[in-house]
Amino acid sequence: MPLQNYQYDTIMREYYRRQAENRHDLEKRRKEAYEKLPRLKEIDEEVASLSAQKVRKLLQGTETGLEDLKSSISLLSLERRALLTGSGYPEDYLEMSYTCPLCQDTGYIGNEKCICFKKAEIELLYTQSNLKEILEKENFDHFSFSYYSDTIKNEATGLSALETAKRAHHTAKEFVKNFDRDFQNLFIYGNTGVGKTFLSHCIAHDLLHSAHCVLYFSAFDLFDLLANSTFSAKKESSAGDDLIFDCDLLIIDDLGTELTNSFVSSQLFLCINERIMRRKSTIISTNLELENFSEIYSERTFSRIASNYHMIKLIGKDIRIQKIFLGGK
Repeated sequence: MPLQNYQYDTIMREYYRRQAENRHDLEKRRKEAYEKLPRLKEIDEEVASLSAQKVRKLLQGTETGLEDLKSSISLLSLERRALLTGSGYPEDYLEMSYTCPLCQDTGYIGNEKCICFKKAEIELLYTQSNLKEILEKENFDHFSFSYYSDTIKNEATGLSALETAKRAHHTAKEFVKNFDRDFQNLFIYGNTGVGKTFLSHCIAHDLLHSAHCVLYFSAFDLFDLLANSTFSAKKESSAGDDLIFDCDLLIIDDLGTELTNSFVSSQLFLCINERIMRRKSTIISTNLELENFSEIYSERTFSRIASNYHMIKLIGKDIRIQKIFLGGK
């Protein structure tokens, strides 16, 4: 999705800050050089005057004397360069310096975003996703099948925990690969500690890295945010509220751990339904069994999930406990 206005403004404010800082730095260098070499100031004033004359002649369509002006400007430029280098300054000491020479700190090269803008975009999205630090450790590069047993079986499918994890890993990879072509949602369920959140983080990492807008919330934090927004005295929705419905990917983690009531149930349906209508992908992870889900959140909500989400069940032993016994490895 395109950046929200406030996101774009956040990035552009940094560019304006850089431009002001670089202009200030140039003025500081210019003042220093003029005090040490007064002739430099005279040269710059003469060049400015001759350049203005040249522009006026070009606008008037007059070519008489243009070559003389060009020659004079060129000679002054040579003198200026000789003064700088002869005093130990680099040739470009009085030229504007840029944090990004490619776009000259504008963020754009022509009508295209500069690579520095794209990096700033990714950095901002990472920061706003609530996942920046955790994704350095939890991503596909660190996903391990060693915690999944090849003897523990899923009675319904006949697949082992290891085979199930490999299928889930493949589905997650395909989800990322086809994200911009196919509208998909994932419902990841299973017992505590079998890798549901880790798998969601793997997907988030890759999508954020390709400049998609991803938001992560624990179920408790999401419904707390929605409650504050709904019952706030201010009726205007915040940018964060809008992003819940409009970000490229919303991750709702640990659904079922929050205090469930009629408000939570209605807000979950609203969130799921609204994002389906807008064709915005959602990943839900939960420890709940499917047969208990409709009892807690309503059959209507479960029906929307069942017909619009790809179901992934993970099984096995608690990976956190396994890591403890392996000394944190």
